[in-house]
Amino acid sequence: MTYIAILVLYAVVMIAYGAYASRHVRGTGDFFVAGRSLTGGLLFATLLAANIGAGSTVGATGLGFRDGLSAWWWVGSAGIGSMILAFTVGPRIWVIARDNNLLTVGDYLEFRYNRSVRTLVSLLLWVGSLSILAGQIIAIAWILNVTAGISKPAGCAIGAAVATIYFTAGGLMGTAKVNVIQLVVKLAGFGMAMSYLIYDGRFGRIHSDYFQGANPLADSPGFLSFWGAGGSSLKYLAILVPSFIISPGLLQKVFGARDQRAVRFGVGLNALCLLAFAFVPALLGVLAHYQFPDLTNRELALPTILMQSLPLWIGGLLLGAIFAAEVSTADAVLFMLSTSLTRDLYLTFINPAADDRKIMKVVRISALACGLSGAILASVLPTVISALTIFYTLLSAALLLPMLAGLYLERISARAALTSIIFSVSTTFLLEKATSGHGLLNIPSLLCGIIAGAAAMIAVSIVERRERREITKQTK
Repeated sequence: MTYIAILVLYAVVMIAYGAYASRHVRGTGDFFVAGRSLTGGLLFATLLAANIGAGSTVGATGLGFRDGLSAWWWVGSAGIGSMILAFTVGPRIWVIARDNNLLTVGDYLEFRYNRSVRTLVSLLLWVGSLSILAGQIIAIAWILNVTAGISKPAGCAIGAAVATIYFTAGGLMGTAKVNVIQLVVKLAGFGMAMSYLIYDGRFGRIHSDYFQGANPLADSPGFLSFWGAGGSSLKYLAILVPSFIISPGLLQKVFGARDQRAVRFGVGLNALCLLAFAFVPALLGVLAHYQFPDLTNRELALPTILMQSLPLWIGGLLLGAIFAAEVSTADAVLFMLSTSLTRDLYLTFINPAADDRKIMKVVRISALACGLSGAILASVLPTVISALTIFYTLLSAALLLPMLAGLYLERISARAALTSIIFSVSTTFLLEKATSGHGLLNIPSLLCGIIAGAAAMIAVSIVERRERREITKQTK
């Protein structure tokens, strides 16, 4: 069986199972939050399947090819953010969502602040979410390019089609059940590949040759150091830790949990697995640099190892794992985009009285439109990491402060939240442009933006407090 046949078979199985799961979808509650019935195990599976995507596989291996073991910080930072989510924001916002029948993060923002905050955040995240969808599609295109010689535009079209078709069938419950299959394939594929490469002595030879100066890594000081990337690790922490605490796609899955215990267990176990898995793409990237030092596109490192360093049966399993990783995350992004467009745009401004049947139709049309838009954007953006960085930066700049302030500070108003979003986003992107991505005094632009947004939020809150005091004095 060839690699392309393995991909076709796997795609057919996923689509068929997604269609089967759709039989149990009876309305928007089932589609959006799985009827709030996800156990800790199902929540763990759907979160980890979504989190081990293009950035964690193709993208992170590319970083390992360029930076060495310090590429751990890309996926590791996601694990740190997920651990914080598991024991702070996750259980807290789940209670609020259950008690007030909230289905999306947009619902929460309108509940806590007002419609203006919801609309501004939604507009920003629609733009950013298309970039992360494009990142997953780019990764699928690279795989198809290496394994079957398919061009990038054609590969983007195929990847978008597979993810969109099986998502539109089953919603969150269908996604969660398909994610269980995907997770098994991922863990088996990467586990078998790493076991084979370790048993074959590949990593041992890298270590011994490196310190003897006898391989291509010898001219890369710190390549095998956990901290070798220096400023890059701080940048990854600044971008990814906040993103994985307040990501709408992850929080909406949390909304679907059965209870708070399921949230802590599912999200926490997902975080532990991410912290451990982070070593896998970093090590594979180091191996690719050792074996294929002349590789011109670093994001072809993982599919190149698959084709040239592994026997067919292990390579085929790893291929399925990589394909599962990209498609499951693309599905998670489609879930976030289509549900947000439906509730934050259609139900808020166009047809608030729509019934369940009409809403389900709009969700699926939105998913199809987003899949097409993501495929077009993927054809233009150069790399997986460049696409993901746009999303994570915009997500953290726009959403971190209003979410945390809304959950933990009672007196923060909608005006303060809106001001913080404007200052945080504008400062981040102005600095990013002015410093060519290096930040102010080597402090990541996003961190500077969040500080500016927090200062603006505090300033507005102080002004509002003084205004309230003046009103109180005048009424006495």
